[in-house]
Amino acid sequence: MNTASVVWLIAARELRTRLKAKSFVIGTLALLAAITGYLALSAWLASSSGPVIGLSGSAAQLRPAIEAVAESLDEDLEVRIVDDANDGRREVRDGDLDALIVGSASAPTAVVDEDLDDTARGILTAVLQQRALQTELQRAGADPDAVGRAVAAAEIRIDALSESDPLEGERLVLAGVAMTLLYIALITYGSGVAQGVVEEKTSRVVELLLATVRPWHLLLGKILGIGLVGLVQLVILGGVGLIGASVAGQLTLPAAGVGTFVSLLGWYLLGFFLFASLFAAAGALVSRFEDMQSVISPLIMLLAIVFVVGLNLLIRDPRSEIVEVLSMIPPFTTILMPARGALGVAPVWQTVVAIVLTLIALAVTVRLAGAVYERGVLHTGSRLSLRAALRR
Repeated sequence: MNTASVVWLIAARELRTRLKAKSFVIGTLALLAAITGYLALSAWLASSSGPVIGLSGSAAQLRPAIEAVAESLDEDLEVRIVDDANDGRREVRDGDLDALIVGSASAPTAVVDEDLDDTARGILTAVLQQRALQTELQRAGADPDAVGRAVAAAEIRIDALSESDPLEGERLVLAGVAMTLLYIALITYGSGVAQGVVEEKTSRVVELLLATVRPWHLLLGKILGIGLVGLVQLVILGGVGLIGASVAGQLTLPAAGVGTFVSLLGWYLLGFFLFASLFAAAGALVSRFEDMQSVISPLIMLLAIVFVVGLNLLIRDPRSEIVEVLSMIPPFTTILMPARGALGVAPVWQTVVAIVLTLIALAVTVRLAGAVYERGVLHTGSRLSLRAALRR
């Protein structure tokens, strides 16, 4: 068999075994349930109305002013007229009304169950202040309408140097989701590669395998197979998430969503091969599961630092110079560049530079990791130090 056939035979075995594993099925279903629950909760929160205010007696005169202020502030507020104040109090107690406004229009009282909603409080306060101002202007002999028009016309003029993106918030959510999925996938399946290496060393299966295949064939096949398992899971989760978000009305940028999804898959493959080779080399240094955590912890910590630092910098300013530079330097590239692509702030030349540098880093990493794996995979007993593995 040629090299490609041997590598694919090993990868196919990993792919079949892990796709049928209960851990993969249960984990994927759990993540799908979490995504579905999040989308359902987001849709419910988006569809839920704001506070409901009841007006009774003379306070009903305040309805036009309350609705006008709520509309000017772009707040969702429902106003109802309650004929009987006692019925209104009962509705407040039952939770059907957030507040019942009783008393005179000039000095109303809000009947609440425990406390007045902040949105309702702000709107009612603005209405009462407007009425008080109009009353004082009339006493002073001024025209309240003319004063109101003059006040409304007093606003600052905006001279924007660049056009704002009204969907920037949605793009930021896409970027955050892409970064989170990449982070989880790289840690989960990178650790899976290390676990698979240690498992084969513990069961002595690797000795039989190396009698017929070369070490780097085995390494490449294992990384390729486990990486494809992660790719399958990402396709399932990302596809369901995109469709669900579109149906729920949470995604109004289908083209950007699909572009981010495709970019996510491409950067996952680059990032996985980069980190999985390191995880495999780390697993080859030990012979027991008890020692595995100590050798992969630095890699997990590195990924955590890349994710946390990258996410915080991206949220603060995705166009800053430090974000641009880090997004082109591995290992930050695999986390930051797809997120910047989702935000639409990554020029083509920066993406090309990031891909080239990642491929160079991948070539160096695979060569070093392959050497460590080849020299450590047959080592048994105590933990093999990295210096010893490279010196052999």
